[in-house]
Amino acid sequence: MYGEGMDHFDPVSAWAALLRTHAAVIPKVERALTPTGLPLTWYDVLLVVNAAPGRRLRMTELGEQAVVSRERVSRVVTELERAGLVVRQANPDDKRSSFTVITPEGRKRLRAAAPIYLAAIEAHFLSRLSAEECRVLADALGRVVVAEEADRIV
Repeated sequence: MYGEGMDHFDPVSAWAALLRTHAAVIPKVERALTPTGLPLTWYDVLLVVNAAPGRRLRMTELGEQAVVSRERVSRVVTELERAGLVVRQANPDDKRSSFTVITPEGRKRLRAAAPIYLAAIEAHFLSRLSAEECRVLADALGRVVVAEEADRIV
């Protein structure tokens, strides 16, 4: 069990626990979202776009902020566009780029799915941790994200 035998703790076990947690929890969150008709990748992209100023993001920004890999974000946006949940708008300041904009239908579907998503996260992740453990995890993993994103910019 995790946390036992800490006198022989191998730091790489933190990485293994992160991967195993992801593998155990993500399929359950995906299954919970199935009745909403929003796959987890769609939910993620809609959530990021909806939270952006003006509810729109350049594709490059979306690729940086979404949990979906940069390689997949374009495909996910195309799928969302076909479903009428986002539209692409030309960037008047840069003809080489475009914005992804959430539609009213996209916002409606996101709002309907949000309680299901949050309940799944609570049931399969947050309920297993104390508030302090959540804070420590968020701080520690946040440092990794900030460092890796800074490395990507350089």
